[in-house]
Amino acid sequence: MNALRWFGLAAVLGSLHAAVSLYWALGGVWLLDTVSPAAVAAVRQSPLGESLTLLAVAAFKAAAALAPWANAQGGLPWPAFWRRVAWLGGGFLLLYGAANALGAAGVLLGWWQGGDSPRPALLGHALLWDPLFALWGAALLCALWLSRP
Repeated sequence: MNALRWFGLAAVLGSLHAAVSLYWALGGVWLLDTVSPAAVAAVRQSPLGESLTLLAVAAFKAAAALAPWANAQGGLPWPAFWRRVAWLGGGFLLLYGAANALGAAGVLLGWWQGGDSPRPALLGHALLWDPLFALWGAALLCALWLSRP
């Protein structure tokens, strides 16, 4: 697969994360309990405040997902700057996602204690949200590696 396709895959994976955050910002609650009980409580206690926060999160994720792809197509000024930012972001996404997925999986498997995290949140982090972060980061890093000068 060529670099542009890897950039596209990274953009799709990041856009999925952004779309779910946007869904929650607009009042949806499906899968919210797979993030944390605190997120559910915050949405119930302050729906407008949390909606604005989630809207900002969705916008940030969308920008982070689409900027490297746009940069690879020559659509952003200062391409070397954005490429460095993408390297940092890709590395962060891969490490953050892998560490949190493995941490949640370790708690689910009984390897270590996980505090008071409920099972739906642990499953969400082990099987959905954090692996998605890690895959997004891995796809981005592959794209950057294949397109290096």
